[in-house]
This record gives sequence, structure tokens and C-alpha cells, in this order.
Amino acid sequence: MAIALESAEQAYKNFEVPVGAILVGADGKEIVRSSNLKEMANDPCGHAEILVIRQAANLLNNWRLIGTTLYVTLEPCPMCLAAMVQARISQLVFGAYDLKGGALSLGHNLHNDKRLNHQFNVIGGIRHYECSRILSTFFRENRERHKKNMPKSQQ
Repeated sequence: MAIALESAEQAYKNFEVPVGAILVGADGKEIVRSSNLKEMANDPCGHAEILVIRQAANLLNNWRLIGTTLYVTLEPCPMCLAAMVQARISQLVFGAYDLKGGALSLGHNLHNDKRLNHQFNVIGGIRHYECSRILSTFFRENRERHKKNMPKSQQ
């Protein structure tokens, strides 16, 4: 999770929502890491998890990422959780819970849906405080930045 947090810090510095992810193999060694790039790439799918999955599939020349664990600083959204099912991720470990956008918090438990062709383990809340703190700081500063640029009549 420390490496995922480093990636989140990089996103923060780039004015992206500070979410970082790392994919490790069964041997515990890093395969790839990334952070959110939605703003920079103008890509609604530019979530750290999606980018890690794409990069790993290209690097390994295999879309099946069996035996891997994905670490991410924020609970994945439904799109990202579905991508993990498709990629055959073996385990997900996430930091901060996302009550407004997180797939699990919203009840979309795709990772253990027996109707789908793949299930995997999920562990949440790892280093929750650190992962949520960087997000809270980012959004607070972002609101303040927008407020400073807003005409007084709209404040």
C-alpha cells in the first residue's frame, strides 16, 4: 500500500484525484503501478486500476492476470471492480472506503457474484487514514482554489 500511496502523491502533484494503484504478482513483486490520469488524458476510464490492468496485460502479453493482487488507495468504483473480474485478478486490497462511489459500499459485490465466471478476495481499510487523508486534503484544496477563482457574486 505504501507504493500505491506514492502513486497517489504523484497524482496529487499533477492535480489529479489522488488515487494510486500497484499490481503485484504471486511472488509479491511489482508488475506495474499507476495513478489516476482522467484529467490529464481527458479519459473517463483513466482510473488508476484500469491503467494498471491495461499496462500489466500489455507487459505480460496476457489479459488474464491470474495470481495477481491489486493494491489501490481508494475503494474501486463499479467500472474498476468489473474490470478486475474480467482481468481475473486474484485479490484486491484497498485503503479508503468510498461511501459515495465505491462499488462495495454501494452494494455492487461483483467480486463474489457466483453468476460471473470469476470471483476474488477483497480486503478493505488498509491504511485507511492515510489514504483518506490525501483525498480529503485534495478535495478541500480544490474547493478553495475554485472558490478563489469564482466571482464574488457566486460565492
